Amino acid sequence: MSEQSRRPHKPGKPYRRPQKDPVRMLAFEALRAVDERDAYANLVLPPLLRKAREKGDFDGRDAALATELVYGTLRRQGTYDAVIAACVDRPLREVDPPVLDVLSLGVHQLLGTRIPTHAAVSASVELARVVLGDGRAKFVNAVLRKVAQQDLDGWLEQVAPPYDEDPEEHLAVVHSHPRWVVSALWDSLGGGRAGIENLLEADNERPEVTLVARPGRSTADELLDALGDESGLPGRWSPYAVRLTEGGEPGAIDAVREGRAGVQDEGSQLVALALANAPLDGPDKAWLDGCAGPGGKAAMLAGLAAERGALLLASEKQPHRAGLVAKALAGNPGPYQVIAADGTRPPWLPGTFDRVLMDVPCTGLGALRRRPEARWRRRPEDLDGFAPLQRGLLRTALDSVRVGGVVGYATCSPHLAETRAVVDDVLKHYDGGSAELLDARPLLPGVPALGDGPDVQLWPHLHGTDAMYLALIRRTA
Repeated sequence: MSEQSRRPHKPGKPYRRPQKDPVRMLAFEALRAVDERDAYANLVLPPLLRKAREKGDFDGRDAALATELVYGTLRRQGTYDAVIAACVDRPLREVDPPVLDVLSLGVHQLLGTRIPTHAAVSASVELARVVLGDGRAKFVNAVLRKVAQQDLDGWLEQVAPPYDEDPEEHLAVVHSHPRWVVSALWDSLGGGRAGIENLLEADNERPEVTLVARPGRSTADELLDALGDESGLPGRWSPYAVRLTEGGEPGAIDAVREGRAGVQDEGSQLVALALANAPLDGPDKAWLDGCAGPGGKAAMLAGLAAERGALLLASEKQPHRAGLVAKALAGNPGPYQVIAADGTRPPWLPGTFDRVLMDVPCTGLGALRRRPEARWRRRPEDLDGFAPLQRGLLRTALDSVRVGGVVGYATCSPHLAETRAVVDDVLKHYDGGSAELLDARPLLPGVPALGDGPDVQLWPHLHGTDAMYLALIRRTA
């Protein structure tokens, strides 16, 4: 119990024990895990929700509200920090992180949901009493009452600089992205204000859940039949994709429980399909996924390879992630092998494979819809840390493919330093032979707005996918 909560209450005013709200308590617990342990909300939240359901504390509406509170608060953290900073008399760094989490949850309820003002304030103050004590609950109450005096548009007009004076900072505050991320995305996207605003807005939308029917093990029709007309829609671009609508539950589908289907973004599916369908000179018997964890693309490639009688080798450096790959591939109808190996020091011989996919580690700036906290953790200097690994893995891929074979270099980041700069640099200095870029766009049939090529950049606001990048490279000598 905190010092504040032990203080005697005023004479004549009976002390009321704070009431625990299971939904807001769970949301607060998730935010603390994200802050204290550098956890990811998409990994922390599901077990917390499952535990709450098992205890009988939650129903479906409670789970939906808790999820909205966690993800909405994380997505809009930059905006809410600017609003809170305008309402406190000290720098935000001097506000204790647990207090800031309670405040941010309250601000999201006030400015980002339809929860009535009095309910948002009172529920947040009650949460503060439970987790912080009565003294700091008074501080929370005072700040939230100031926040409640304006709506979101009013606050943005006050805390964001005018666009004409500082476009990047304006967009950073209004759309809740770090300034350096706004700048990097704008450089990669090109164009004027409308495009970047649409992209940043899409990053703050809750992404739909997309399933993949793993080739040779399930079909999109099977998934659609299991979901019914009200819960499932065909994918936009991938013939193996099914999109879940409100009420769609992956775990309710036999194919998903049995591993014959899985959850996989449609952009990720398109990358695997493009590599599998790229034209080859010569045989098509041995495929490699050189950064296979956690296994989504590998499972898709294994099924496509099996249809042609080809073998897939799925390699992943981290043993626990290699285990996830093995689980995803279990039951594949054709030959495959999963190994734990460092892709920069491969155990296989050069020129072994006909097709090679290298979906390299990156900043993950292409998946900010799904991992909103990543935008606040990443720093520009992280790019320097990934650069040598990305180049090394692409060189390994080129060494590993035979002459006439094809390499797919992919990242879940649109940052130019992780996409075209890597490909251009490696091809320019590659001394293990010669290679040429293929036009990847015809291998994504029906997908619009793929740019000038030959590489492909997908975008949340244009394609409804994560911002996946793909370059296809043929080994020519």
